[in-house]
Amino acid sequence: MLETIFGSANCERVLVYLVSRDEGYAREIARFFAVGLGPIQKQLEKLENGGVVYRKDVGRTRVYAFNPGYPFLKELKGLLEKALSFYAESERDRLLMNRRRPRRSGKPL
Repeated sequence: MLETIFGSANCERVLVYLVSRDEGYAREIARFFAVGLGPIQKQLEKLENGGVVYRKDVGRTRVYAFNPGYPFLKELKGLLEKALSFYAESERDRLLMNRRRPRRSGKPL
């Protein structure tokens, strides 16, 4: 939807993922969208060089999040949230469901 503005579909994917989950790492984003790891890493590097996102190292993992000092952050997030509202409901629900730990054993479904 916004790939013409951002220049590629992978850039849009990265930004939409980060706006819906606040942070993420390259392999997680690539697996979510079922795309190659290389293009996602390239987009994250490009966005980091532009100051849009920042990287923090957690062990051996590079976790990316939006840079709070980016001057157009509020406007960018507004645009991405608006675009997210036009995604299919199933895709939007998948993006917004952020489970990071396993289910407790014995817990009913």
